[in-house]
Amino acid sequence: MTEEEEDEEYLKEEEDALAGAGGTRLVSQPSCIKGKMRDYQLAGLNWLIRLYENGINGILADEMGLGKTLQTISLLGYLHEFRGITGPHMVVAPKSTLGNWMKEIQRFCPILRAVKFLGNPEERNHIRDDLLQPGKFDVCVTSFEMAIKEKSALRRFSWRYIIIDEAHRIKNENSLLSKTMRIYNTNYRLLITGTPLQNNLHELWALLNFLLPEIFSSAETFDEWFQISGENDQQEVVQQLHKVLRPFLLRRLKSDVEKGLPPKKETILKVGMSQMQKQYYRALLQKDLEVINAGGERKRLLNIAMQLRKCCNHPYLFQGAEPGPPYTTGEHLVENAGKMVLLDKLLPKLKERDSRVLIFSQMTRLLDILEDYLMYRGYQYCRIDGNTGGEDRDASIEAFNKPGSEKFVFLLSTRAGGLGINLATADVVVLYDSDWNPQADLQAQDRAHRIGQKKEVQVFRFCTEYTIEEKVIERAYKKLALDALVIQQGRLAEQKTVNKDDLLQMVRFGAEMVFSSKDSTITDEDIDRIIAKGEETTAELDAKMKKFTEDAIKFKMDDNAELYDFDDEKDENKVDFKKLVSDNWIEPPRRETTLSLITLSKRFAKVHQRSLGSQGFQECRTCMISSFSITKG
Repeated sequence: MTEEEEDEEYLKEEEDALAGAGGTRLVSQPSCIKGKMRDYQLAGLNWLIRLYENGINGILADEMGLGKTLQTISLLGYLHEFRGITGPHMVVAPKSTLGNWMKEIQRFCPILRAVKFLGNPEERNHIRDDLLQPGKFDVCVTSFEMAIKEKSALRRFSWRYIIIDEAHRIKNENSLLSKTMRIYNTNYRLLITGTPLQNNLHELWALLNFLLPEIFSSAETFDEWFQISGENDQQEVVQQLHKVLRPFLLRRLKSDVEKGLPPKKETILKVGMSQMQKQYYRALLQKDLEVINAGGERKRLLNIAMQLRKCCNHPYLFQGAEPGPPYTTGEHLVENAGKMVLLDKLLPKLKERDSRVLIFSQMTRLLDILEDYLMYRGYQYCRIDGNTGGEDRDASIEAFNKPGSEKFVFLLSTRAGGLGINLATADVVVLYDSDWNPQADLQAQDRAHRIGQKKEVQVFRFCTEYTIEEKVIERAYKKLALDALVIQQGRLAEQKTVNKDDLLQMVRFGAEMVFSSKDSTITDEDIDRIIAKGEETTAELDAKMKKFTEDAIKFKMDDNAELYDFDDEKDENKVDFKKLVSDNWIEPPRRETTLSLITLSKRFAKVHQRSLGSQGFQECRTCMISSFSITKG
């Protein structure tokens, strides 16, 4: 740091002291903040002000959907209005959320001059030379990638506040992002996250180390301090943890503070497999028989698990499964996948009651198939995935949310669409598949279940029964229960990533049922009956998780402990795959259907939006529309 920079730091500290640090408590929101802040948001602002006055960095960890962005903007507005401090501040956030940050700043605190630092090299040169100059802006909003790539330009400033949104992205202290953010010169650091703990307590240490490196300097000391060595010292360790967290971590739940927010109800809908799905599922197990039977390396098992999950979603995710060429859209798109049959029953019911639906999947290629289906059925929709540009993303959100919108469905990839998006005009969320990390699914659900929602939000989680998916979902529920013990309920239990033995048991689950019959297990049950059964299934799992949570306080996690107890996986009950594998591999059926010319223009408009090559399983598809052949991709 140069002498001039050091002098500037001293001057800032003097300004803060002269401004009257300590004791401020607002009874009403700053006049520069437009719109009406809720009581708990004003309380959050007062908490942030107290941190500022005491020179403390903090973590705003309210549950998703409670307005963390507004509370943060109101802090910057307070500094501007009451302290005469205009910045400069830097907000670092996922690229997909920058547009929302800019809109929210303009909406809630238009006196703040915000600059979005993003774009191609030429655009960034213009922003750097003309807009990102001392005295010309108050807030710089930029992405994680730009914070790394443009660090030489951004290091020129001595920032008043550096605010990191979705702060769990810096949970790895050795990552390039985490190391880069530490080199910036700033008076205060504020972390924003709805998921302060995703995997283990070490990640929490990484956040605390970023905020207070002088105090949390040693990961080993932290891990030792909060190590549970036995049942007796459990409560003592928990009390230590909460005593440490209390000064600089604020977390409120919607159930506690947003009494007017309609409830959210999750229902697990189980469905069988089509004949084609069973054929592929058996073939995948047969292909890696020795690995599954004897146990193999974790990487190979993880790949098998991924392939099985693809099969559960739709067999057309495998090259050669879809009838063709020529590739046509018809009823086979629905009939060859149990989840598509389920969706085809569910959507008409939701449409009839004027609901609007968000459908999430982890697989971009699956979104392509869903897009085909929605066009085939004539449903209007929007779509966002990892390849969607910022402007297109904002336009899609606006089109879906505008009053009187006729868009019925919004297709989103779980990771790309689960952050920084307000889609409270939808009241139904369909999780077509479940993420390994349950926090990603929670973020997806909370695109709809957030402030502004007027209806009860229904979440339908699809699950292919007697497959790996059942165990993925059960594992996710247990992971969330353990998270709740640490942050929300004052209990503590260390978590593990899924290990080789867990994966092996998950892959093996349901294999006997899959091999026992080659016939489809999709039923013709009415959707109301399917939902009723799903509610019973979900209630049973909730009860199981309640008991799991109650037992967790007695649970000691050590190298030999098994976190996930899989049913029927004792040695005497293990499946002998060599006896189960069928020697007859039947080729998938070949069905072709053509579309009428009415859909030609719609289909043609989507042709150039298709992406190829993602995740290694995309292939060209050609639609036959009457006598026209159109290659998609």
